[in-house]
Amino acid sequence: MTLHRLSPVFPSATASLNSGAGVLTFRFSFVFVLSFALACLAFFANAVQAKEAVPLGDAPWVEARMVHISEELRCLVCQNETLASSRADLAKDLRDEVRDLIRQGKTDPEIKTYLVARYGDFVLYRPEVKPSTWALWWGPAVMLGLGLITALWAVRTRRKNAAADAAIDADTAPHLPQVPFSPEAQKLVDSVMKNRE
Repeated sequence: MTLHRLSPVFPSATASLNSGAGVLTFRFSFVFVLSFALACLAFFANAVQAKEAVPLGDAPWVEARMVHISEELRCLVCQNETLASSRADLAKDLRDEVRDLIRQGKTDPEIKTYLVARYGDFVLYRPEVKPSTWALWWGPAVMLGLGLITALWAVRTRRKNAAADAAIDADTAPHLPQVPFSPEAQKLVDSVMKNRE
């Protein structure tokens, strides 16, 4: 009885009704077990990727200063994440390097200058405005302006073309010959017009 209720929902159930209920039960249980196994695999794959929490450094003031500096630096792998919030291995290495520089007695500007010299302006989360970073700072505004100018030009061109087409249609419409409908086409047009009213 339950097999007949399943058959419209599952087309394969109709085909296997003739071969016996055992085959249908096997198919459903196999699909269920396979789905469950894939769900478990996806769940445990995330657990495998979890990492152990990194203990704080031996000196709290070094750790606090490293966090302050790394919030102003960009992760070189993640690109839109600060060095402080990144979990990448390279970010961990850079944080260790910043800790070492702090222990050596370097100031915050000296640490930033060292990292910029080594990795370029990209390492700064908020790079300075200078000729080498103008494209970074002003590029999006220039691209937006060019996009707006192009859109306005396209709209104006389309309006001019539509006005010119309307003028041409108005000039040539009286000169076009009138072609009568065939009797069948005229009946179709009349029936459509009556249905619209």
